[in-house]
Amino acid sequence: MTNFHAILKQYWNYEDFRSVQLEVIRSVDAGCDTMVLMPTGGGKSVTYQVLALSRDGVCVVITPLIALMKDQVDGLRRRGIKALAIYSGMTPRQIDIALDNCVYGDVKFLYISPERIDSEIFWARFSRMNVSLIAVDEAHCISQWGYDFRPVYLRIARLREISPHTPVLALTASATPAVVRDIVEKLEFREPRLFQAGFARGNLSYVVRQTANKLEQLLRVIHNVGGSGIVYTRTREGAEKIAAFLRENGITADHYHGGLANLMRSIRQDRWLRGELQVMVATNAFGMGIDKADVRYVVHMDLCDSLEAYYQEAGRAGRDGRPAYAAIFLTEQDKLTARKRVDLEFPPVDKIREIYQAICTWFQIPLGGGREAAREFNIFEFCSQQKYFPATVVNALKILQLNGYMLLTDESDHPVRVVFTVQRDDLYRIQVGHPDLDFFIKVLLRTYTGIFTDFVAVNEQEIAHLSGYTVERVQELFKRLWQMRIIKYIPGSRSSMIVLLDERLDNENLRISPESYRIRKEVAQNRLKASIAYAENSTECRSLLLQRYFGERAEEPCGQCDICRESRKKMPGNRSETQLRIRILEELEAGEKTLHQLVSALQGELAVVLEEIRMLTAQGSILQRPDGRIQKK
Repeated sequence: MTNFHAILKQYWNYEDFRSVQLEVIRSVDAGCDTMVLMPTGGGKSVTYQVLALSRDGVCVVITPLIALMKDQVDGLRRRGIKALAIYSGMTPRQIDIALDNCVYGDVKFLYISPERIDSEIFWARFSRMNVSLIAVDEAHCISQWGYDFRPVYLRIARLREISPHTPVLALTASATPAVVRDIVEKLEFREPRLFQAGFARGNLSYVVRQTANKLEQLLRVIHNVGGSGIVYTRTREGAEKIAAFLRENGITADHYHGGLANLMRSIRQDRWLRGELQVMVATNAFGMGIDKADVRYVVHMDLCDSLEAYYQEAGRAGRDGRPAYAAIFLTEQDKLTARKRVDLEFPPVDKIREIYQAICTWFQIPLGGGREAAREFNIFEFCSQQKYFPATVVNALKILQLNGYMLLTDESDHPVRVVFTVQRDDLYRIQVGHPDLDFFIKVLLRTYTGIFTDFVAVNEQEIAHLSGYTVERVQELFKRLWQMRIIKYIPGSRSSMIVLLDERLDNENLRISPESYRIRKEVAQNRLKASIAYAENSTECRSLLLQRYFGERAEEPCGQCDICRESRKKMPGNRSETQLRIRILEELEAGEKTLHQLVSALQGELAVVLEEIRMLTAQGSILQRPDGRIQKK
């Protein structure tokens, strides 16, 4: 019998598994298709990693985010485990080499996005791989009834045609019972097994604040709680403005969203992980799969469209088991705005048909032609000329994709590509004759291999970082080398692709199914209703509401959400708050303290201590300094 504990100890230095991890591993080891619901931070990745290390062959991990891939691959490599990832920005030759290593080498893990599993190059190699396991991360994306449906996930089931006896492990942090059933069906599970860890988070205090000034409330949380945090907002512009506001108020913060180049996102993420940034202000593009245990608070500046999304994002706080804080800030306008967002997700069917025809005309595709045609698509240029809102076009394309007509790929970086056109000896003479170019050329040669024989993808921001130049200066030097005919240079771009999945049809034959439109709209509206009900709730424990939403039987209130604290205050004869205030003042008699020092000394719940600190501050008994430290007046 395989000693899974020995593998866990050897590579992770853990003595034992958590929650249902070992049960999951044994289920897949027995050849069973297995579905796992485990909260964010619960250790989902360990289940497939330990199992794969116990077997011959390569584990193929399908995951949607490049940041998650790189984070997982780096973590495995630090443990001495061979792992590779295939993502946008890699050259065809780099992808070819990576896949060959999976066929002929001793690679244990291949991370790949669902978009790339449908390519011819992947199918040709996959059929020759010794695949030990197929792991589908963020598996809720395969369900059109889920909160983050991605039609490309539906293609994953095709892997079973080539490798029918390989077990599949599907993992997600948040899915309702209906979504679980859909995942199992779409991945064609045989006699599926389901494992679910509890949805309760005993150290996490859920709070909803009605406020007219969200920024002021945010500053209060950051100063009171201290430590590392994430602030979620819906728009890129909002993320940039909030981060700037925090910096103006002395907090080290930066923004993160899908509009940033891959390298810039990676640099900012790494700074936050290392603690150089206290707060990351981000859209929902940030956080999935990031291994940072000491996040003390997650603040949502807007109402989430679903409790699935909120639970997953809020769950990034307190993964180390210490007290943490998950807050939503709301105004009355937010609920109306959220309802409008759901309506915008489903443009009228006539508008969808109109946009389909406009895109086909834009690319000059005739009726009956264009099957499998792929074109670079600048959605902002298209919308500007055709007078459409970008959000309307994006949402119309989602519905067109569900009906098999047209696909919009994710926006991706197409990197700068460079190849030297001179021999090494000639290049050396050029370096001697042009000292101002010498250092730049050396940086290129040290950073990239194969640059004399073929075009190599280079990153201008990375070169700027290594050389100490600005990106603008790097671009000037590339242009100069190109003008001197020392290199061939293809500028980089950032764009999406439109792919016609079928020939162009007229409106009469362009049918939109009820399942892809009317029924999905009703599901989205019901998800939003549940999210609004959670925010408006003033009588029931928030943790219990979340547990029941995900189909878990639960009766014991958490005791630390805002509802539980208010209920405790109303109990007759309850003097615990008064006693706690006295103890807080006694602790501060000995000198100023941080919030964490107070919570530790009082052995209390973070949210309860925070509430009493607010009361004492309002009374004028204590003072909170700008650096977050607390002292008695």
